[in-house]
Amino acid sequence: METYNFLIEEEEVGTRIDRYLTDMNEDWSRNQIQDWIKLDLVIVNGQPVKANYKLRLDDEIVVTEKPVEEIDLQAEDLGIEIYYEDKDVAIVYKPKGMVVHPAPGHPNGTLVNGLMYAIKDLSGINGEIRPGIVHRIDKDTSGLLMIAKNDIAHRGLVEQLVDKSVTRKYTALVHGVIPHEFGTIDAPIGRNVRDRQEMAIVDNGKQAVTHFNVIETFDKYTLVECVLETGRTHQIRVHMKHIGFPLVGDPKYGPKKTMDIDGQALHAGVIGFEHPVTGEYIERTAPIPEYFEEILTKLRK
Repeated sequence: METYNFLIEEEEVGTRIDRYLTDMNEDWSRNQIQDWIKLDLVIVNGQPVKANYKLRLDDEIVVTEKPVEEIDLQAEDLGIEIYYEDKDVAIVYKPKGMVVHPAPGHPNGTLVNGLMYAIKDLSGINGEIRPGIVHRIDKDTSGLLMIAKNDIAHRGLVEQLVDKSVTRKYTALVHGVIPHEFGTIDAPIGRNVRDRQEMAIVDNGKQAVTHFNVIETFDKYTLVECVLETGRTHQIRVHMKHIGFPLVGDPKYGPKKTMDIDGQALHAGVIGFEHPVTGEYIERTAPIPEYFEEILTKLRK
């Protein structure tokens, strides 16, 4: 079991502990935190507390993360496309609709299941259910991901993500006609206080920076390329909504009237990084998927 320690500062005083802890780790849900509190896995100043406990200045919190339910991972031939591979790293393509890694109740059909079939060795830093996974993209976002085949490579790729030196370019179709050729969105992202399943622009969120440039405009839509400087959960989707141009098809952040395409029109088309062992710069590009190209063809007509 892994433990986490937190010290409460002045701006956090008065916040419910379950809400605070949900904000501190994007992998924790509020229900999960409340379950851990009931099991006395959340201790404040040496004592268990209730979920509605309100934080005080200098409270010392220790969270013992309950292990996820064991999953019997199975290698599956899912036809995973490999764009690059050597003994340390790989670049693979995740199609739209595929989840990156297994979870309790969803053990099969994920990118990890496919990787276990397609690639012999995978790093173990992210735990048994996320072998090789360095970063993620949303289920309904297609595109390229870096994969680590050993722990040295894994640490090197993570360091580049932290240093913001990884090249990550996305193609997105948004509602509305953007009136300028390029722009930068610098707005902090955190959990939406009204809906914990959503992210939002919040004052106390984590720094998030997205650069974008217009590729093509249509009657009521704009095709843009977004370049990530940071990699927050749902970053492009939240940022484009924030400036008034939500992604087409986005069920969470898009308008009620949008195209019915089973999720947002977003494609992680370019990934580039310095090889964590050799130092060589590696970059690969994946063309937009067929469904996306069909949308653009219709709009052009």
